[in-house]
Amino acid sequence: MDLISLRDEDSSFRVRVLGRRMPGVLHLHDLLDAEVVVTSSFVTGSLSVRLLPSDLDRWGRSLDVLASGRETVWLEDASPEVRIRPLDEEHGTPTVLVEDLGRSCVSVLLPLALEAGWIDEQRRLLEQVRRSWPSEVHQPSPGVYEWRH
Repeated sequence: MDLISLRDEDSSFRVRVLGRRMPGVLHLHDLLDAEVVVTSSFVTGSLSVRLLPSDLDRWGRSLDVLASGRETVWLEDASPEVRIRPLDEEHGTPTVLVEDLGRSCVSVLLPLALEAGWIDEQRRLLEQVRRSWPSEVHQPSPGVYEWRH
C-alpha cells in the first residue's frame, strides 16, 4: 500500500509500505518495512527502508508544512532523506529530492507536474496506512515496551 504517491506522466516518487517488520515481537511489532521507489525516463530505482510510528507522524507534519507553501524534509535522520518543495522556482513545479548519501551515495531530483489537491491525496494515503497498521505497542520508558489495550 502506498504511503506516498507523487506522479505525473513521466516520473513518480512512491513510498510503499509492505507490512510489519516482525509482527508479534513486542519491541519490533510497530516497525514497518517499506520501499522508496523512484521512476523517470532517465532513472529507476528502489531502496528498502524501515518506518517507525514517529516517521508517520513526521510525514503528517511535513504535509502541514507543504500545505503552507514551504519546503519540507522527511526522514532527515535516516537514509534516504526526502526533500519536497511544493513549488520549485527553477522548474515551475513541485520537486522531490531523494538523497541516499549514507548507503549508495545517489541523489535524484524529480520535478513533478502534480494535480491540484495532491497534498490532500497524500493525507488520505497516510490515514489509510495508519488504519491498516495502527501502533499497537507503547514505550513507557526507554527499553520498556507494552502492548496497548
